[in-house]
Amino acid sequence: MLSLWITLYQINPKYFPKGPDVNISQDDVVDQPKYRVLYLKQDKLESTLLTDSDIIQRARGMSPGKLYKDKSKPDCFLKMTRSEVLTKAGSTKDVRHFEFQFVSSTIEYEVGDVVELLPSQNPSAIDAFIERCDLDPESFIKVGPRETENSGVNEEMVTQLPIKLKTFVELTMDVTSASPRRYFFEVMSFYATAEHEKERLQYFASTEGREDLYNYNQKESRSILEVLEDFPSVQIPFEWLVQLVPPLKPRAFSISSSPLAHPDQVHLTVSIVSWITPYKRTRKGLCSSWLASLTPEQEVHIPVWFHKGSLPAPPQSLPLILVGPGTGCAPFRGFIAERSVQAQSSPVAPVMFFFGCRNKDTDFLYRDFWESHTREGGMLSEEKGGGFYTAFSRDQPKKVYVQHKIREMSKKVMDLLRDGAAVYVAGSSTKMPSDVMLALEEIVSEEETGGSKEEASRRLKDLEKAGKYNVEAWS
Repeated sequence: MLSLWITLYQINPKYFPKGPDVNISQDDVVDQPKYRVLYLKQDKLESTLLTDSDIIQRARGMSPGKLYKDKSKPDCFLKMTRSEVLTKAGSTKDVRHFEFQFVSSTIEYEVGDVVELLPSQNPSAIDAFIERCDLDPESFIKVGPRETENSGVNEEMVTQLPIKLKTFVELTMDVTSASPRRYFFEVMSFYATAEHEKERLQYFASTEGREDLYNYNQKESRSILEVLEDFPSVQIPFEWLVQLVPPLKPRAFSISSSPLAHPDQVHLTVSIVSWITPYKRTRKGLCSSWLASLTPEQEVHIPVWFHKGSLPAPPQSLPLILVGPGTGCAPFRGFIAERSVQAQSSPVAPVMFFFGCRNKDTDFLYRDFWESHTREGGMLSEEKGGGFYTAFSRDQPKKVYVQHKIREMSKKVMDLLRDGAAVYVAGSSTKMPSDVMLALEEIVSEEETGGSKEEASRRLKDLEKAGKYNVEAWS
């Protein structure tokens, strides 16, 4: 808006007798927030006993985040029963194994499914945000879209049940980990009363300040709370915060258990995320660090949602070629555990599994589990037609990855593919999935298509179309 006034002034100054910087009411210049917040008097509210599930549904049903409007109510709650560090001293990573049991209701799931957890934010940070924004944590509110400038309360808000402001912030607004967008700085500039803060915010919101904003905000992973604390003269109306604070999103994890082998349980394999910013500030992933801080004794009830991932549960008659380096092994732990139970009562098809990590001594996740299934007719034993192949990339001068091991076992891989095997790949979305695909293309072209890479690529695409080449990758 400021750029527009200055440009118009340069075109024809006579329309701006007092200059382009004439004081205009902030509310006339800044857009109106898209959401309306109604405050209700507490003495008019009926005291109702609500379950945790009802509270979450009520809060997230009001939230501007559209992603979970249709599924604001959790499928169920889990509580932690076990927490174990999988990586050893000397590893550059911190990977944990978590076990949960269902609280009250049980949800049926299959191997390969995904569970989403809604993390809790640091209570002291929530309190600091509410105090910084001069909000009443005990007030009861309703939140809904502002339909037109002059309209009263819309129908959606009439039917809403109110919720405590602090609860709404805790369950729907990511104030402790997500970084704000550029528009947040623009809106902040209209509510800054200190001139130097207003100038800085206007610069950040401008085209010229884009790179400096990126260095200050995204590269440093600054949270909403940290940005507000850096500009103490700014007092943004709560309606704007509801609109502009990023929504608190559930975090998705591949389930690493089998309902057959682990009844009434859900297991997760989680890498605890932390990193150092350019200004040497330690940052931590909200959900993974929160999970790492929990203990079974706390009996925290965690709201969760289950859904299908990219790895459909295979029938036991289907041969499998599994590729899962690092935490990509998580879903395949469930696959192997399930097939092992199935094998006790009926024949099952063979499984080849390619696992990779940096160092055998420090990063070999679930080592005892995999090795137990390679012995004495286990699911990954040679006598069952399968196999377990490891690539420890940093244990020798030349790096070795899962795609190298796949090439080494090209004949056996090709034999399983000829027998109708399905390929499942899980793990990092960087180069690994494409490198695995390239290795398989080379094997098919050498063993099957007389050296034709195009024909090999077409064969693998046909596998994909038939639902027999499945990839679940994450960054």
